[in-house]
Amino acid sequence: MSDNKQPSNWQKSIEGEWHGMPSLFEASGTHVGYNKVSRASEFADGRTTYWMQTRFDATGPLNDRFELGSPFKFGVIDSDQDRIYTGPDFIGSGRPYGLLVDSNYYSPGWNVNLRTMNHVVPDLGIQVYSSQLFEADTLVGVFNGLYIVTKDHETNPKTQKRVEQFLEHERRDGKRPFNLPVKHAGRFTGTFEVYNDKQELIGHNEVTIHHKPINLLHSEQTIEIKGVVNARWTAMRTRNGNHHQYHGPDMFGNGMSYGRYLYSVRHVFGQAYKLWSRETQVDEDYTLVCAWQFMQSQKEQYTTFGVLRWEEGDLVLGAQYVE
Repeated sequence: MSDNKQPSNWQKSIEGEWHGMPSLFEASGTHVGYNKVSRASEFADGRTTYWMQTRFDATGPLNDRFELGSPFKFGVIDSDQDRIYTGPDFIGSGRPYGLLVDSNYYSPGWNVNLRTMNHVVPDLGIQVYSSQLFEADTLVGVFNGLYIVTKDHETNPKTQKRVEQFLEHERRDGKRPFNLPVKHAGRFTGTFEVYNDKQELIGHNEVTIHHKPINLLHSEQTIEIKGVVNARWTAMRTRNGNHHQYHGPDMFGNGMSYGRYLYSVRHVFGQAYKLWSRETQVDEDYTLVCAWQFMQSQKEQYTTFGVLRWEEGDLVLGAQYVE
């Protein structure tokens, strides 16, 4: 291989060994277990090799399906346009956008097609990972969870202890359900990077979500976006278990949550425009790590991502009394 070949920007951003304890969910959203993972994408001698050690601890048929009893090791054609996975474990490709990659590939051993999204968040020191698992267009399960990276795990006892503590935290929080603030009004604010359909960074969006509970299962939200996208949309949101809906007047759609992760599709009323989103609650302060993709006329327009932080406002659903 050529000594002049250099790793892509995405490859540089994920150097090191990543450690996580992703949760495994049935298609219904039922949490059935965990998968302890160590993985790395390594560039050497002009080639990129991805390896992954997994150990499932789950119940039901999905455990037997996904526990192959063998480590993963597969080739990658690395670039900042497409990362192409050349098997034998995974066949397909990933599409990088800065510190996020959106991948679609097939696992012969698992017999699932995966939509995997990995988002490195340096400010939080984590990678936010998820895989939606399909047979054709039918969802059969979901993996999701947070990862941290190390450079000296094999030799440093302090690093090993930090990883052990992180994995225990993930085991505790992996099945925690996605909930918005149910009694307090307030707002979520943050800055998102914006990439066009050619994967070029073209600017930023300032995002504000004004949130007001109506009752314990309904809320009114207004999304305000300023920057590359300029928009203001209001919708009533409802939640029944892990099923979410958006009832207009400006956006209509639905979503399902799998633990801390909510996947949604929202259609803008009267326009050929929709928003696909993955929103992840990464702590108990309602901090959201978001990936939002805007679709115009069923085609990719913008891929955006960032962190939204919660600012608590008035208590609107306080204790009730009958005098």
